[in-house]
Amino acid sequence: MGSSRMSKSLNQIVLPVAGGTALALSVALVVANLDYGQNKISSLEQRVEQATLQAEAAGRKASEEAAVVADLQAKIADLQAFAKETAARGTDLTEKAPKKDTGYGLGREALIAEIAAWDVDVLPDGRGLPAGRGDVFTGEEVFADKCASCHGDFAEGVDNWPVLAGGFDTLADKDPVKTVGSYWPYLSTVWDYVHRSMPFGEAQTLTADETYAIVAYILYSNDLVDDDFELSHENFSSFDMYNKDGFVVDDRPDREYARWSTEPCMENCKPSVEITMRATFLNVTPEEGDETLMNHAAVEDAPTFVANTATTDSGGDKEVPDTAPLAADPALVAAGEKVFKKCKACHAVGDGAKNKSGPQLNGLMGRMMGSVDGFKYSKAFKAAMEEGRVWNEVELTAFLAKPKAYMKGTKMSFAGIRKDQDLTAVIEFLRTTSE
Repeated sequence: MGSSRMSKSLNQIVLPVAGGTALALSVALVVANLDYGQNKISSLEQRVEQATLQAEAAGRKASEEAAVVADLQAKIADLQAFAKETAARGTDLTEKAPKKDTGYGLGREALIAEIAAWDVDVLPDGRGLPAGRGDVFTGEEVFADKCASCHGDFAEGVDNWPVLAGGFDTLADKDPVKTVGSYWPYLSTVWDYVHRSMPFGEAQTLTADETYAIVAYILYSNDLVDDDFELSHENFSSFDMYNKDGFVVDDRPDREYARWSTEPCMENCKPSVEITMRATFLNVTPEEGDETLMNHAAVEDAPTFVANTATTDSGGDKEVPDTAPLAADPALVAAGEKVFKKCKACHAVGDGAKNKSGPQLNGLMGRMMGSVDGFKYSKAFKAAMEEGRVWNEVELTAFLAKPKAYMKGTKMSFAGIRKDQDLTAVIEFLRTTSE
Protein backbone atom coordinates (compact mmCIF):
# COMPACT_ATOMS: atom_id res chain seq x y z
CA MET A 1 0.00 0.00 0.00
CA GLY A 2 2.76 2.36 0.88
CA SER A 3 4.57 1.63 -2.37
CA SER A 4 1.47 2.25 -4.46
CA ARG A 5 0.84 5.64 -2.88
CA MET A 6 4.47 6.72 -3.57
CA SER A 7 4.24 5.74 -7.27
CA LYS A 8 1.07 7.72 -7.65
CA SER A 9 2.64 10.75 -6.06
CA LEU A 10 5.62 10.59 -8.45
CA ASN A 11 3.30 10.41 -11.46
CA GLN A 12 1.50 13.45 -10.26
CA ILE A 13 4.84 15.36 -10.04
CA VAL A 14 6.47 14.19 -13.39
CA LEU A 15 3.48 14.84 -15.59
CA PRO A 16 3.22 18.54 -14.86
CA VAL A 17 6.99 18.96 -15.33
CA ALA A 18 6.95 17.19 -18.69
CA GLY A 19 4.03 19.22 -19.81
CA GLY A 20 5.82 22.48 -18.89
CA THR A 21 8.92 21.56 -20.87
CA ALA A 22 6.88 20.77 -23.96
CA LEU A 23 5.08 24.07 -23.64
CA ALA A 24 8.40 25.94 -23.33
CA LEU A 25 9.79 24.21 -26.41
CA SER A 26 6.67 25.01 -28.35
CA VAL A 27 6.88 28.68 -27.41
CA ALA A 28 10.61 28.81 -28.39
CA LEU A 29 9.83 27.23 -31.74
CA VAL A 30 7.10 29.73 -32.43
CA VAL A 31 9.44 32.63 -31.54
CA ALA A 32 12.22 31.25 -33.77
CA ASN A 33 9.80 30.90 -36.64
CA LEU A 34 8.66 34.47 -36.13
CA ASP A 35 12.30 35.77 -36.19
CA TYR A 36 13.10 33.81 -39.34
CA GLY A 37 10.01 35.11 -41.04
CA GLN A 38 10.86 38.68 -40.08
CA ASN A 39 14.45 38.33 -41.44
CA LYS A 40 13.10 36.86 -44.64
CA ILE A 41 10.69 39.75 -45.06
CA SER A 42 13.49 42.29 -44.45
CA SER A 43 15.74 40.58 -47.03
CA LEU A 44 12.95 40.59 -49.62
CA GLU A 45 12.24 44.25 -48.95
CA GLN A 46 15.94 45.12 -49.52
CA ARG A 47 15.97 43.24 -52.81
CA VAL A 48 12.85 45.01 -53.95
CA GLU A 49 14.43 48.37 -53.05
CA GLN A 50 17.66 47.53 -54.98
CA ALA A 51 15.70 46.39 -58.01
CA THR A 52 13.71 49.63 -57.93
CA LEU A 53 16.91 51.74 -57.82
CA GLN A 54 18.46 49.77 -60.67
CA ALA A 55 15.34 50.18 -62.74
CA GLU A 56 15.34 53.94 -62.14
CA ALA A 57 19.06 54.18 -63.12
CA ALA A 58 18.46 52.15 -66.27
CA GLY A 59 15.55 54.40 -67.15
CA ARG A 60 17.67 57.56 -66.74
CA LYS A 61 20.48 56.08 -68.85
CA ALA A 62 18.05 55.07 -71.57
CA SER A 63 16.62 58.61 -71.57
CA GLU A 64 20.12 60.14 -71.86
CA GLU A 65 21.10 57.82 -74.70
CA ALA A 66 17.84 58.53 -76.48
CA ALA A 67 18.61 62.27 -76.21
CA VAL A 68 22.10 61.71 -77.70
CA VAL A 69 20.65 59.69 -80.57
CA ALA A 70 18.07 62.37 -81.22
CA ASP A 71 20.76 65.07 -81.24
CA LEU A 72 22.90 63.08 -83.69
CA GLN A 73 19.93 62.47 -85.93
CA ALA A 74 19.22 66.19 -85.92
CA LYS A 75 22.82 67.00 -86.87
CA ILE A 76 22.77 64.42 -89.66
CA ALA A 77 19.56 65.93 -90.96
CA ASP A 78 21.15 69.40 -90.91
CA LEU A 79 24.22 68.17 -92.79
CA GLN A 80 22.09 66.41 -95.38
CA ALA A 81 20.04 69.55 -95.85
CA PHE A 82 23.21 71.65 -96.21
CA ALA A 83 24.63 69.20 -98.74
CA LYS A 84 21.43 69.34 -100.82
CA GLU A 85 21.40 73.13 -100.69
CA THR A 86 25.09 73.35 -101.68
CA ALA A 87 24.60 70.87 -104.53
CA ALA A 88 21.62 72.87 -105.78
CA ARG A 89 23.81 76.01 -105.96
CA GLY A 90 26.41 74.11 -108.00
CA THR A 91 29.20 74.55 -105.41
CA ASP A 92 32.04 71.99 -105.37
CA LEU A 93 32.19 70.38 -101.93
CA THR A 94 35.97 69.75 -102.39
CA GLU A 95 36.77 73.37 -103.12
CA LYS A 96 39.58 74.78 -100.98
CA ALA A 97 38.82 77.31 -98.30
CA PRO A 98 39.17 80.91 -99.48
CA LYS A 99 42.46 82.63 -98.73
CA LYS A 100 42.53 85.34 -96.10
CA ASP A 101 44.25 88.63 -96.78
CA THR A 102 45.05 89.06 -93.10
CA GLY A 103 46.61 86.71 -90.59
CA TYR A 104 44.76 84.52 -88.17
CA GLY A 105 45.75 86.64 -85.21
CA LEU A 106 47.59 83.81 -83.48
CA GLY A 107 50.93 84.22 -81.68
CA ARG A 108 53.46 87.03 -82.04
CA GLU A 109 56.91 87.65 -83.43
CA ALA A 110 59.71 86.11 -81.36
CA LEU A 111 61.85 88.49 -79.35
CA ILE A 112 65.57 88.77 -80.05
CA ALA A 113 66.34 87.36 -76.60
CA GLU A 114 64.05 84.38 -77.23
CA ILE A 115 65.75 83.59 -80.53
CA ALA A 116 69.17 83.86 -78.91
CA ALA A 117 68.14 81.38 -76.20
CA TRP A 118 67.35 78.76 -78.86
CA ASP A 119 70.18 79.65 -81.24
CA VAL A 120 72.95 77.69 -79.51
CA ASP A 121 74.65 76.08 -82.52
CA VAL A 122 78.31 76.82 -83.26
CA LEU A 123 79.67 77.15 -86.80
CA PRO A 124 83.15 76.02 -87.99
CA ASP A 125 84.43 79.60 -88.11
CA GLY A 126 83.52 80.15 -84.45
CA ARG A 127 80.27 82.00 -84.91
CA GLY A 128 77.88 81.27 -82.09
CA LEU A 129 80.58 80.65 -79.48
CA PRO A 130 80.06 82.23 -76.08
CA ALA A 131 82.94 83.99 -74.37
CA GLY A 132 84.99 81.69 -72.18
CA ARG A 133 88.16 79.65 -71.80
CA GLY A 134 89.44 76.40 -70.32
CA ASP A 135 92.83 74.65 -70.08
CA VAL A 136 93.87 71.03 -70.30
CA PHE A 137 94.41 70.51 -66.54
CA THR A 138 90.98 71.88 -65.68
CA GLY A 139 89.50 69.81 -68.48
CA GLU A 140 91.08 66.63 -67.09
CA GLU A 141 89.33 67.20 -63.76
CA VAL A 142 85.96 68.01 -65.31
CA PHE A 143 86.28 65.11 -67.77
CA ALA A 144 87.06 62.67 -64.94
CA ASP A 145 84.02 63.90 -63.01
CA LYS A 146 81.46 64.11 -65.80
CA CYS A 147 82.68 62.09 -68.80
CA ALA A 148 85.09 59.31 -67.77
CA SER A 149 82.38 56.92 -66.56
CA CYS A 150 81.41 56.39 -70.21
CA HIS A 151 84.45 57.50 -72.20
CA GLY A 152 87.28 56.36 -69.90
CA ASP A 153 89.96 58.40 -68.12
CA PHE A 154 91.96 58.67 -71.34
CA ALA A 155 88.97 59.09 -73.69
CA GLU A 156 89.52 55.47 -74.77
CA GLY A 157 85.86 54.49 -74.35
CA VAL A 158 84.26 52.15 -71.80
CA ASP A 159 82.41 49.03 -72.98
CA ASN A 160 80.28 50.13 -75.95
CA TRP A 161 80.55 53.86 -75.26
CA PRO A 162 82.35 55.85 -77.99
CA VAL A 163 86.12 56.10 -78.22
CA LEU A 164 87.19 59.76 -78.36
CA ALA A 165 90.96 59.42 -78.78
CA GLY A 166 93.33 57.54 -81.09
CA GLY A 167 92.58 55.81 -84.34
CA PHE A 168 94.94 57.95 -86.42
CA ASP A 169 95.79 56.60 -89.87
CA THR A 170 93.14 53.84 -89.60
CA LEU A 171 90.45 55.41 -91.81
CA ALA A 172 91.54 53.32 -94.80
CA ASP A 173 91.53 50.10 -92.77
CA LYS A 174 88.83 47.45 -92.81
CA ASP A 175 87.63 48.63 -89.39
CA PRO A 176 88.54 52.30 -89.13
CA VAL A 177 88.62 53.83 -85.66
CA LYS A 178 86.66 57.07 -86.04
CA THR A 179 87.38 59.34 -83.09
CA VAL A 180 87.36 63.06 -82.44
CA GLY A 181 91.07 63.10 -83.22
CA SER A 182 91.19 60.84 -86.26
CA TYR A 183 87.92 61.66 -88.02
CA TRP A 184 86.07 64.82 -86.99
CA PRO A 185 86.93 67.70 -89.36
CA TYR A 186 85.81 70.70 -87.31
CA LEU A 187 86.43 71.65 -83.70
CA SER A 188 83.05 73.39 -83.64
CA THR A 189 81.35 69.99 -83.93
CA VAL A 190 83.08 68.83 -80.75
CA TRP A 191 82.27 71.98 -78.79
CA ASP A 192 78.67 72.13 -79.99
CA TYR A 193 77.95 68.47 -79.25
CA VAL A 194 79.54 68.51 -75.79
CA HIS A 195 77.79 71.75 -74.81
CA ARG A 196 74.40 70.82 -76.25
CA SER A 197 74.11 67.09 -75.45
CA MET A 198 76.55 66.11 -72.69
CA PRO A 199 76.93 64.80 -70.04
CA PHE A 200 74.64 61.88 -70.75
CA GLY A 201 71.41 62.41 -68.87
CA GLU A 202 72.42 65.93 -67.82
CA ALA A 203 72.48 67.74 -71.15
CA GLN A 204 73.20 71.49 -71.17
CA THR A 205 74.35 71.59 -67.55
CA LEU A 206 77.96 72.42 -68.48
CA THR A 207 79.10 76.02 -68.34
CA ALA A 208 80.91 77.57 -71.29
CA ASP A 209 84.25 77.42 -69.42
CA GLU A 210 83.74 73.74 -68.53
CA THR A 211 82.99 72.98 -72.18
CA TYR A 212 86.16 74.76 -73.35
CA ALA A 213 88.17 72.80 -70.77
CA ILE A 214 86.69 69.41 -71.75
CA VAL A 215 87.33 70.06 -75.44
CA ALA A 216 90.91 71.10 -74.62
CA TYR A 217 91.43 67.82 -72.73
CA ILE A 218 90.00 65.77 -75.61
CA LEU A 219 92.46 67.47 -77.95
CA TYR A 220 95.26 66.69 -75.50
CA SER A 221 94.17 63.04 -75.28
CA ASN A 222 94.61 62.90 -79.05
CA ASP A 223 98.11 64.46 -78.84
CA LEU A 224 96.87 67.43 -80.86
CA VAL A 225 97.90 69.98 -78.20
CA ASP A 226 100.36 70.19 -75.31
CA ASP A 227 99.37 69.96 -71.66
CA ASP A 228 99.66 73.74 -71.18
CA PHE A 229 97.14 74.48 -73.95
CA GLU A 230 94.18 76.72 -73.20
CA LEU A 231 91.18 76.87 -75.55
CA SER A 232 89.07 80.02 -75.71
CA HIS A 233 86.68 81.88 -77.99
CA GLU A 234 89.67 83.93 -79.11
CA ASN A 235 91.87 81.12 -80.50
CA PHE A 236 89.07 78.68 -81.37
CA SER A 237 88.76 79.47 -85.08
CA SER A 238 92.53 79.24 -85.64
CA PHE A 239 92.71 75.57 -84.59
CA ASP A 240 92.75 73.01 -87.42
CA MET A 241 91.65 69.41 -86.81
CA TYR A 242 93.71 66.47 -88.04
CA ASN A 243 91.16 65.30 -90.63
CA LYS A 244 89.98 68.72 -91.84
CA ASP A 245 90.92 67.86 -95.44
CA GLY A 246 89.42 64.37 -95.31
CA PHE A 247 85.97 65.44 -96.54
CA VAL A 248 84.85 66.59 -99.98
CA VAL A 249 81.81 68.48 -101.17
CA ASP A 250 79.14 66.17 -102.59
CA ASP A 251 79.02 67.18 -106.25
CA ARG A 252 76.99 64.20 -107.46
CA PRO A 253 73.87 66.30 -108.19
CA ASP A 254 75.87 68.29 -110.77
CA ARG A 255 78.20 65.54 -111.96
CA GLU A 256 76.01 62.42 -112.04
CA TYR A 257 72.33 63.02 -111.38
CA ALA A 258 71.72 64.47 -114.84
CA ARG A 259 72.79 61.18 -116.46
CA TRP A 260 70.52 59.17 -114.17
CA SER A 261 67.42 61.25 -114.90
CA THR A 262 67.34 60.45 -118.63
CA GLU A 263 65.28 57.68 -120.20
CA PRO A 264 66.95 54.30 -119.64
CA CYS A 265 68.41 52.46 -122.59
CA MET A 266 66.17 49.57 -123.58
CA GLU A 267 68.12 48.39 -126.65
CA ASN A 268 70.50 45.47 -127.20
CA CYS A 269 69.41 43.84 -123.93
CA LYS A 270 70.40 40.28 -123.12
CA PRO A 271 67.69 37.75 -123.89
CA SER A 272 67.87 36.25 -120.40
CA VAL A 273 69.48 36.76 -117.00
CA GLU A 274 71.29 33.98 -115.17
CA ILE A 275 72.51 33.72 -111.57
CA THR A 276 76.23 33.05 -111.73
CA MET A 277 77.12 33.27 -108.03
CA ARG A 278 75.22 33.70 -104.78
CA ALA A 279 76.01 36.43 -102.28
CA THR A 280 76.75 33.87 -99.56
CA PHE A 281 79.71 32.50 -101.50
CA LEU A 282 80.91 36.01 -102.28
CA ASN A 283 80.94 36.70 -98.51
CA VAL A 284 78.66 39.71 -98.96
CA THR A 285 76.07 38.42 -96.51
CA PRO A 286 77.74 35.76 -94.31
CA GLU A 287 75.29 33.22 -92.94
CA GLU A 288 76.76 33.18 -89.44
CA GLY A 289 77.72 36.83 -89.30
CA ASP A 290 81.32 36.03 -88.29
CA GLU A 291 82.90 38.06 -91.08
CA THR A 292 81.22 41.42 -90.88
CA LEU A 293 82.04 44.65 -92.63
CA MET A 294 80.41 46.70 -89.87
CA ASN A 295 82.56 49.30 -88.10
CA HIS A 296 83.22 48.17 -84.53
CA ALA A 297 85.78 50.92 -83.85
CA ALA A 298 88.43 48.39 -82.89
CA VAL A 299 92.09 47.90 -83.71
CA GLU A 300 92.21 44.18 -83.06
CA ASP A 301 93.22 43.45 -86.68
CA ALA A 302 96.30 45.65 -86.48
CA PRO A 303 99.69 43.91 -86.78
CA THR A 304 101.17 42.43 -83.63
CA PHE A 305 104.69 43.50 -82.74
CA VAL A 306 107.14 40.83 -81.65
CA ALA A 307 110.15 41.03 -79.41
CA ASN A 308 113.45 42.17 -80.87
CA THR A 309 115.77 39.17 -80.86
CA ALA A 310 119.36 38.57 -81.73
CA THR A 311 121.46 35.41 -82.05
CA THR A 312 124.34 34.49 -79.82
CA ASP A 313 127.72 33.32 -81.07
CA SER A 314 126.59 29.74 -80.62
CA GLY A 315 123.73 30.28 -83.04
CA GLY A 316 120.95 29.80 -80.47
CA ASP A 317 117.98 32.18 -80.30
CA LYS A 318 118.25 34.31 -77.20
CA GLU A 319 116.80 37.71 -76.43
CA VAL A 320 119.39 40.40 -75.96
CA PRO A 321 117.77 43.34 -74.22
CA ASP A 322 118.86 46.77 -75.29
CA THR A 323 119.70 48.01 -71.81
CA ALA A 324 123.14 49.54 -72.25
CA PRO A 325 123.37 52.58 -69.99
CA LEU A 326 123.35 55.89 -71.79
CA ALA A 327 124.09 59.37 -70.56
CA ALA A 328 120.77 61.04 -69.83
CA ASP A 329 119.87 64.23 -71.68
CA PRO A 330 118.47 66.58 -68.99
CA ALA A 331 116.28 68.49 -71.43
CA LEU A 332 114.90 65.26 -72.89
CA VAL A 333 114.29 63.83 -69.41
CA ALA A 334 112.39 66.98 -68.43
CA ALA A 335 110.26 66.72 -71.57
CA GLY A 336 109.63 63.04 -70.84
CA GLU A 337 108.52 63.80 -67.29
CA LYS A 338 106.01 66.21 -68.79
CA VAL A 339 104.70 63.51 -71.16
CA PHE A 340 104.53 61.04 -68.26
CA LYS A 341 101.68 63.09 -66.77
CA LYS A 342 99.45 61.10 -69.15
CA CYS A 343 100.53 57.94 -67.34
CA LYS A 344 100.43 59.10 -63.72
CA ALA A 345 96.78 58.21 -63.24
CA CYS A 346 97.67 54.50 -63.48
CA HIS A 347 101.45 54.21 -62.94
CA ALA A 348 103.86 55.49 -60.30
CA VAL A 349 107.65 56.10 -60.36
CA GLY A 350 110.16 57.43 -57.85
CA ASP A 351 110.74 56.79 -54.18
CA GLY A 352 108.09 54.60 -52.59
CA ALA A 353 106.30 53.97 -55.88
CA LYS A 354 103.55 51.37 -55.51
CA ASN A 355 101.26 49.53 -57.87
CA LYS A 356 98.09 51.36 -58.81
CA SER A 357 95.69 50.29 -61.56
CA GLY A 358 98.94 49.65 -63.44
CA PRO A 359 102.29 48.35 -62.10
CA GLN A 360 104.95 50.73 -60.75
CA LEU A 361 107.55 51.54 -63.40
CA ASN A 362 110.78 51.96 -61.45
CA GLY A 363 113.65 50.15 -63.20
CA LEU A 364 111.47 49.35 -66.20
CA MET A 365 114.26 49.19 -68.77
CA GLY A 366 115.71 45.68 -68.73
CA ARG A 367 112.91 44.32 -66.56
CA MET A 368 111.13 41.09 -67.42
CA MET A 369 107.63 41.76 -68.75
CA GLY A 370 104.85 40.97 -66.28
CA SER A 371 107.25 40.47 -63.36
CA VAL A 372 106.28 43.10 -60.76
CA ASP A 373 105.40 41.40 -57.49
CA GLY A 374 101.85 41.86 -56.26
CA PHE A 375 100.37 43.11 -59.52
CA LYS A 376 97.65 41.09 -61.25
CA TYR A 377 98.68 40.98 -64.90
CA SER A 378 96.57 40.02 -67.90
CA LYS A 379 97.05 36.64 -69.54
CA ALA A 380 98.93 38.34 -72.37
CA PHE A 381 101.62 39.69 -70.04
CA LYS A 382 101.82 36.42 -68.11
CA ALA A 383 102.52 34.69 -71.39
CA ALA A 384 105.18 37.29 -72.24
CA MET A 385 106.92 36.63 -68.92
CA GLU A 386 106.88 32.88 -69.56
CA GLU A 387 108.50 33.57 -72.93
CA GLY A 388 111.22 35.57 -71.19
CA ARG A 389 110.48 38.84 -72.98
CA VAL A 390 112.24 41.91 -71.59
CA TRP A 391 111.47 45.62 -71.79
CA ASN A 392 113.96 47.53 -73.92
CA GLU A 393 113.76 50.67 -76.00
CA VAL A 394 112.42 48.89 -79.10
CA GLU A 395 109.73 46.99 -77.21
CA LEU A 396 108.71 49.96 -75.10
CA THR A 397 108.46 52.25 -78.14
CA ALA A 398 106.18 49.79 -79.94
CA PHE A 399 104.04 49.26 -76.85
CA LEU A 400 103.56 52.92 -75.96
CA ALA A 401 102.70 53.81 -79.55
CA LYS A 402 99.80 51.32 -79.76
CA PRO A 403 99.38 49.24 -76.60
CA LYS A 404 96.44 47.13 -77.79
CA ALA A 405 98.06 46.46 -81.16
CA TYR A 406 101.39 45.47 -79.59
CA MET A 407 99.97 43.25 -76.87
CA LYS A 408 96.60 41.81 -77.77
CA GLY A 409 94.61 41.12 -74.63
CA THR A 410 96.30 43.76 -72.50
CA LYS A 411 94.12 45.43 -69.87
CA MET A 412 95.81 48.77 -70.52
CA SER A 413 93.19 51.07 -72.04
CA PHE A 414 95.52 53.92 -72.99
CA ALA A 415 95.18 54.77 -76.69
CA GLY A 416 98.90 55.37 -77.17
CA ILE A 417 101.40 58.20 -77.66
CA ARG A 418 101.24 59.46 -81.21
CA LYS A 419 104.19 61.83 -81.52
CA ASP A 420 107.64 60.30 -82.00
CA GLN A 421 109.35 63.03 -80.01
CA ASP A 422 107.03 62.35 -77.06
CA LEU A 423 107.81 58.64 -77.22
CA THR A 424 111.56 59.32 -77.22
CA ALA A 425 111.23 61.74 -74.32
CA VAL A 426 109.10 59.56 -72.04
CA ILE A 427 111.35 56.54 -72.63
CA GLU A 428 114.37 58.69 -71.73
CA PHE A 429 112.56 59.70 -68.53
CA LEU A 430 111.71 56.07 -67.67
CA ARG A 431 115.34 55.10 -68.29
CA THR A 432 116.36 57.35 -65.41
CA THR A 433 114.05 55.69 -62.87
CA SER A 434 115.57 52.95 -60.74
CA GLU A 435 114.36 50.37 -58.27
